[in-house]
Amino acid sequence: MKTLLVVPARYASTRYPGKPLVKLRGSTGKGHTLLERSWRTAKSVSDVDRVVVATDDERIRDHASSFGAEVIMTSPECRNGTERCAEVSAQLDGYDLIVNLQGDAPLTPPWFVEALISGISDAAVATPVLQCRGNMRQALLNDRRNGRVGGTTAVFNRRHEALYFSKEVIPFSAHEYGADDLTPVYHHVGVYAYKPSALEAYATFAESPLEKLEGLEQLRFMEHGMSVKCVEVDAKGREFWELNNPSDVAVIEQILSNQNME
Repeated sequence: MKTLLVVPARYASTRYPGKPLVKLRGSTGKGHTLLERSWRTAKSVSDVDRVVVATDDERIRDHASSFGAEVIMTSPECRNGTERCAEVSAQLDGYDLIVNLQGDAPLTPPWFVEALISGISDAAVATPVLQCRGNMRQALLNDRRNGRVGGTTAVFNRRHEALYFSKEVIPFSAHEYGADDLTPVYHHVGVYAYKPSALEAYATFAESPLEKLEGLEQLRFMEHGMSVKCVEVDAKGREFWELNNPSDVAVIEQILSNQNME
């Protein structure tokens, strides 16, 4: 299976403008931008034939080129990473699978992406989910209580087909969980794998109501009747968090330092 990995990056983020160029300092104190960290993760994923950064911004293009990334320019009309991947897929023919490693999750380990590639099977679209332990669930709840739009959660059926994704913490549970307890909550990891036909279809779909309300691109597939497969991944003791808000920078830098990541 010939696989293309795309790192979509846009400068004009509503909640955090210029986010791909934000520097994150690791255990050595040396800073690498969010984009470069995402690209390094992408390059470390096995069984990928080509890695490209997709953007419409010259600042991101120039920065990506400075650390050796191949860049594909896309339209400024792209509203999300999946639309950007659809444009890249239309430009670069001959791939059996397109992976979208969104540039706001620098703590995404390569084995999450490898599990997604091996787990998509006959599905047209797939995405990873990570079962929360009590402390992660609490962190997600704390974001919502403090008015921050943070991580996304997912619920799915016994065939691992997504039922819904939300910026709220779903399903609701009044039960208190300890830091080491697994909970019924699954954190959605911002990576996607698509068959080219799924991206071709997505490009023809109108933006959907729930997608607009939640700000979650994958809901467009579901609202147009396409299934999204949830592939469960194992953190193997690694902490996982995404950069959604400026306040996440300190959290991620602390995790990088704790895990001795440069």
